[in-house]
Amino acid sequence: MRIALAQINPTLAAFESNKEKILEYVRQAQTKKCDMVVFPECSLFGYHPFDLLEREQIVKKQEAEMRDLIKKLPKGIAVIFGMISRNPDKKGRPYFNSAVFAVKGQKPRFFHKQLLPTGDVFDEARFIEPGDFSKNYFSWKGKKFFLTICEDIWAWPDAKGKSPYKVNPLAKVKKQKVDMVVNLSASPYFVDKMKQREYVTRKTAEYFNAPILYANMVGAQDEIIFDGASFIMDKKGKKLMTCQAFEEDLNVIDLDTKEVWSKNAKVTAIEELRRALVLGIRDFCAKTGMKKVHLGSSGGIDSAVVAALAVDAMGPANVTTIALPGPYNASMSLSLAEELAKNLSVDFKVVEIAPMYEQALSSLEEGIGLKGFSVVNENLQARLRGLTLMAFSNQTGSMLLTTGNKSEYASGYSTLYGDMCGGLAPLGDLTKQQVYALAKHYNKEGEIIPDVIITRPPSAELRPNQKDQDSLPPYDELDKSVVSLVEQAKDAKTSSDKWLLPVLMRTEFKRWQAPPILKVSPHAFGRGRRYPIAHKA
Repeated sequence: MRIALAQINPTLAAFESNKEKILEYVRQAQTKKCDMVVFPECSLFGYHPFDLLEREQIVKKQEAEMRDLIKKLPKGIAVIFGMISRNPDKKGRPYFNSAVFAVKGQKPRFFHKQLLPTGDVFDEARFIEPGDFSKNYFSWKGKKFFLTICEDIWAWPDAKGKSPYKVNPLAKVKKQKVDMVVNLSASPYFVDKMKQREYVTRKTAEYFNAPILYANMVGAQDEIIFDGASFIMDKKGKKLMTCQAFEEDLNVIDLDTKEVWSKNAKVTAIEELRRALVLGIRDFCAKTGMKKVHLGSSGGIDSAVVAALAVDAMGPANVTTIALPGPYNASMSLSLAEELAKNLSVDFKVVEIAPMYEQALSSLEEGIGLKGFSVVNENLQARLRGLTLMAFSNQTGSMLLTTGNKSEYASGYSTLYGDMCGGLAPLGDLTKQQVYALAKHYNKEGEIIPDVIITRPPSAELRPNQKDQDSLPPYDELDKSVVSLVEQAKDAKTSSDKWLLPVLMRTEFKRWQAPPILKVSPHAFGRGRRYPIAHKA
């Protein structure tokens, strides 16, 4: 039996185009003489639907496209795809997260997800009723399978005996001899996530003494990035086949001979991170209808890396960088921003904010009695830059990319309605050291980001001779504290931890108003963080 693993990038609630994409991949699988093709979780609906499920009419539209999809399937091939189906029991939650086993001319069979994630970015239990996977066995063309959906295989205790669930229901399934376990997933990416996937799939394969097919979604939805990287693992935990990471892919395995259609090389961790961020920017723009992006180019490391990522995601013709020199900018900053734009072949503009700044100061002195130099003056410059960048958005329809990183956001080293303006924050889940690593990665085969940008001390340039380290702990120490306090929720131990913790707690109001932040860590600022603003912790 030949099985195709179809790793696709659906668009949330774009049911007709998702259906056509599924049909196209089924046709590709058929040309390769496949007997069955498996798609990811929620491949017809898109994932995660969140409160779209409040609107029953949306689910009805999906059901209509599901019926048309099954009608248009070619003969002789089984197709497994994910969708949201309605729960006929009015006493439970209204929907199931389902997998559909469909064959032309046969009544489709539905399998429902049992374990529903509710932590971090997930909230499936809000609308989804748990299913019962104990009987999820099915047969096709003489082979027997057991089907699971994403979280269903994630209750295995880790090496320390810890599990997110009190009971692992999969370990209570009455085992039957199967030829393969199938798992449909929409598993978000973060650095080193693959190690966790390999662990739970290996445990599942060992339990059933059978190979496992792991079909993961690819693409991005708001701040969540799905990396794909689907695979098939044998019963001993060895990978037999992999799909490309961060792009759509179709791969094929012969279940009897274990022959695979194509093998994909692994990439380095930093290249994986770059691809994740590029996909996040590209899909956010594509799925919201944005065709162009721009950003403020300061001659600093963060804006340089965002510009490079934007070019990879959108193409240089669709990226504009704007320098916004003020009264305290070094002349080098402008020349470096211009050099970067030339290296990236993007449109470059310069808007002097000094005249606006002087006029605003004059008005504030007269209107509210502003005197002296303080944080008011610093934030005023940042907000004039934000005003200018948003004016460009209004004029051209281009989306502003925010350039702040996670270490700055954690320490409140950012200005509301200033450098936090924008539609998307590509670096908002990266420590400063990760930003530097990306810059060096871009320069691996030639200088794209001017080396001086990487080596010069970072500065907001909002007052004379300002350096970031005048206000913050050294970035190598601060970054460790961000990981410890934000991602791991550990107690404050180091001097940097003890400096950061109270600052972190009192600046949550800023992060609530930040643009969507692309998630690349286990715990990002964004949908998965639910800290209150008003508290005395």
